[in-house]
Amino acid sequence: MTAETNTGPMIGQRHLQTFLLFLSIVVNYMAKFNAGVAVVAMTNADNANPNFPEYDWNEMERSYILSSFFWGYIMTQFMGGWLCRRYGARITMFVSTMGSALLVALIPWCVSWGGWQAYCGIRMAMGLFQGFLFPCIHAHLANWCPVQERNRLGALANTGIDCGTLVAMFASGLLAASSIGWPGIFYVSCGVGVLWCILWWIFGANQPKESKFIGEAELNYIETSINSSRKAEEAELKATGPIPVPWKAIWTSVPFWALMITRCCQSWGYSTLQTEMPAYMNGVLLMDMKSNALYSALPYFASWIMAFVYLIIADILLTRGIMSITGIRKSVNSIAFFVPAAALIGVSFLDSTQKTLAVVLMCTNVGINAGSTIGSTINTIDLSPNHAGILMGIVNTAANTVPILTPLLVGIIVKDDHDREQWQIVFIISAIIFCVGNIVYVTFGQMVNQPWDAPDFMDKQRSSNLQEVGLSKALEAQQSEKVEEAKRKESEAALEKNESNETGGTMEN
Repeated sequence: MTAETNTGPMIGQRHLQTFLLFLSIVVNYMAKFNAGVAVVAMTNADNANPNFPEYDWNEMERSYILSSFFWGYIMTQFMGGWLCRRYGARITMFVSTMGSALLVALIPWCVSWGGWQAYCGIRMAMGLFQGFLFPCIHAHLANWCPVQERNRLGALANTGIDCGTLVAMFASGLLAASSIGWPGIFYVSCGVGVLWCILWWIFGANQPKESKFIGEAELNYIETSINSSRKAEEAELKATGPIPVPWKAIWTSVPFWALMITRCCQSWGYSTLQTEMPAYMNGVLLMDMKSNALYSALPYFASWIMAFVYLIIADILLTRGIMSITGIRKSVNSIAFFVPAAALIGVSFLDSTQKTLAVVLMCTNVGINAGSTIGSTINTIDLSPNHAGILMGIVNTAANTVPILTPLLVGIIVKDDHDREQWQIVFIISAIIFCVGNIVYVTFGQMVNQPWDAPDFMDKQRSSNLQEVGLSKALEAQQSEKVEEAKRKESEAALEKNESNETGGTMEN
């Protein structure tokens, strides 16, 4: 008779931790992406609440503001993992979110005397703090999620990305048009961030055994599942030893470069919409702030829903053997890149009389692009399960460099945000980059473990190098012997000739 595993309550502390991680992404994304709406309200008071200051910032200055967050963000990606290992996710995420929340509250006061430069400085500092976030989230999930629930709980936590972007767009527009005006965007973002920190400090725990609220049954269930998995990993590690990172092989791998180029291209198109959509809707489509808020948020609601749709479809195709993992990845990625590229070009030719169609195309763009997660984001696991974390760190850093550039390009191209032709250039460039990225991925991308993923790859390479060196030395020795032999024969021949000449001379005398 098989004993039934007691997993504790149906909704337990592991679910609460997952929900807190979901909320952490939401509140941090609110602080991260509220600038897209805020700069529109701050530079066009008539479009929001006119009782608050208006600033005369040109498109380039607005672009610096939108870009500045990522100046700091890319600098602390790897540091976040180190801090989490040293101090734990609880304190690191608390500092990350609290620091970002307090900084965002300073913006209304600092901008009044420091202008757009102060705004840039604060957003850069926010990026430094938020760079710690995702390494901590992944580490916390690893400590709290039973192995068999890891994918499900991890996916639920990461839906905070789309939800946070949605809330940032929608809430920011409503707040800017309300009685508290555009400063309210920052104060509310600060408030929800501080509230999350309080909840996290009370309920968050680095590991299940540190939680004051977890039941014994759930604790045993989580620890048994994780420990059994870790014992298997430790046994493998003991047998093979630590797996060295084959840096040279990674940086010379064509499939890895194809993945990195693809992720950068996806980041280009997606970040263009994230940061510039409110300005485009206000300038070209002539939407007021409330309408802008609703319609700016709708595409991210579509993305949130489509993420689950893609997941279900891909699971059915794979489990029923209808398509291979290579076919699924490349097909889904092609849909997620080519369709948004066409939608971007379509949007660029619409004007204020075609608002509904513009919103539909934008929802199509962002919603269909949600498939890029299945299409290419998790391709790191296909290439190298043993080095997936290293690959993700490199790719994620490169992809997060792109949002620094996209607003700056918009600032160079768009001098008048009411000029539809200038926006056409921006959207067509993004569409071309989408297409190029997918062509590279379909042509050179691979969904199989690379030779350098093998634990003994470096040993084999060293052995091969030693064999090559040994063969080379043997050839050199052989060549040297031949040269010496030739010299010896030449010397003997010369000696014989001299002896012959001497003998001939003696006989003549």
